[in-house]
Amino acid sequence: MMHSMQIFDLTPDPALGPDVARHAGHPLTPLELRSFGGGQHKLRPLVSVRGEDVFVLSALNAGDGLSVNDLLVRLLFFIATCRDHGAERVTAVVPWLPYARKDRMTKARDPISSRYVAQLFDAVRTDVVITIDVHNQAAFQNGFRCQTVHLDTCRLFSNEIAARAGEAPVTVMSPDGGGLKRAELLRQSVELVRNKPAGFAFMEKHRSGGVVSGHLFAGTVEDHEVWIVDDMIESGETMLRAARACRERGARSVHLMATHMFCGAEDIGRLKDPAIDTVTVTDTTGRTADLPDLRIHRLSVAPMIGQCLARMHQGQAVSPVLDPSGMTR
Repeated sequence: MMHSMQIFDLTPDPALGPDVARHAGHPLTPLELRSFGGGQHKLRPLVSVRGEDVFVLSALNAGDGLSVNDLLVRLLFFIATCRDHGAERVTAVVPWLPYARKDRMTKARDPISSRYVAQLFDAVRTDVVITIDVHNQAAFQNGFRCQTVHLDTCRLFSNEIAARAGEAPVTVMSPDGGGLKRAELLRQSVELVRNKPAGFAFMEKHRSGGVVSGHLFAGTVEDHEVWIVDDMIESGETMLRAARACRERGARSVHLMATHMFCGAEDIGRLKDPAIDTVTVTDTTGRTADLPDLRIHRLSVAPMIGQCLARMHQGQAVSPVLDPSGMTR
C-alpha cells in the first residue's frame, strides 16, 4: 500500500517545480545532485522512497549548459534509483516530451525516435508518464508499455481567449494540416466557454528540403479575431506565414498560441512582425521568463499539473482538471 506522495524537481527552471508542488498541496522532496569529472553526475533522494508514490518533474528542454540528452539521462537514472530503493510507483512528469515529432519514417532509414524514448522509460521501470500537448497523441499513447497521461491546454487556452476576445467574433486556426485536430478541439472548447459559435480555418503547408510551400487557405477570417494554435513555436516561420495570410484576408487581429516555446533572439524578432498582435505561450519549457516583448502573454501549467498529481495520488480521475465546462466528475 502506498503511503504518501513524494515530488522531486529535476527542472532547471527554478519556478515551475515549487508552483506544481504548491498546487498539488505537497512540498517538494529534497534530493542531492553531485557533478563529477567528464560530465558525470549522481542524483539521489534525501528521504526514503520505499512504498511511496513518487512523482519526478523534469522540463527536458536544453538550457543552462545542459542538453536535452543530459536532462533525459538524469531523469531516467533518478527514476531507476527510486525503483531500486523500493518506490511503489514512479511517475515521470515531463511537460515537454523530446523527440516526439520524429514518430514515423519519412525518408529511407529514418529513426523513429519517439519510440526509442518510450523504450528508455520502460527500461527503467517507469509506471506512468505524464506530458502536455504532445506532438502526436496517438504515437505517444501507443509507443509506451507503461500508463500514459496526456494533458492538454484546451481549458487554459479557451479561458484566455474568452477573457481577451470579449464579444468579438473569433476564429481558431491551424497553421498547417498536421494541427487540424488540435485546433478543432480548441475551437469546440472556445464555443463551450463563450456559449457562442467560433470559426475554424487552416492553411496548407508542405516542407521539403527546408523549403515551405502550399497556398490553400480555408475558413473565414475577415473582421474576426484569429487565434492561430500549434503545439510549439520554434523558429516562428510557420506561424508568421499563417498570420500574414490572415491579415491579407482582412482579419481584425491575429494572435498566436502555443504550449511549448523554443525561441532565440532572432526568432523573437520574427514574432514582432506587425502581422502578429500577441503571442500566448505556457511555461512548459521554463524559458518564457526571459522573453522581454510586452506582446507575449505567459500562462502557467503548474495549476493543471499540480491538480493532476494530487488526483492521481488519491486514485481519482484527472479529466475534471481538463474539462472546460467544469462539469466532469
